[in-house]
Amino acid sequence: MTAAHVTLCFLLREVDGGREVLLGRKRTGFGKGKVVGVGGHVEEGETAVEAICREVREEVYVDVEPDDLVAAGTVDFVFPAKPEWNMFTTVFLSESWVGEPSESDEITPQWYPAEDLPVAHMWADAEHWLPAMMNGRRMDVRVVLADDNENVAEVFHADWNNDGAAAGGSARNWVPGL
Repeated sequence: MTAAHVTLCFLLREVDGGREVLLGRKRTGFGKGKVVGVGGHVEEGETAVEAICREVREEVYVDVEPDDLVAAGTVDFVFPAKPEWNMFTTVFLSESWVGEPSESDEITPQWYPAEDLPVAHMWADAEHWLPAMMNGRRMDVRVVLADDNENVAEVFHADWNNDGAAAGGSARNWVPGL
């Protein structure tokens, strides 16, 4: 079964000498009730960049320009007990957008201190890769979920080289943990 291609974008801002990240409580669909990043599926004929610009606009009503996106990495989510949930995720960061994030039918956005993520309300994998990406580490991550589809069984990563590609090219040198 092929993993669904999805995108995530984490908007970052400086406030009172600290950094905040925009997350949101999912109101519908997959992950309902969890605090998540803004994003969604890449539709047929779209690039990941086109998809995330569209998703950010649809979910929190702000506009992000493609040139303002920073490619942060990828996360390959593997659900062995439910392979139809498998997702290959392209992750972006942005410190520039137009508009004020507001609630949609899908998500209720909220700013959180970047150093104090609400991990108890997020998918269990987020703490394994999100802080590193927000702090400048660029990498491909593979998260294998446990049979309960909630907890993390294993996490592997491959850091990018200076060209923005995974070290080792297509033959990634996966390293356990982060």
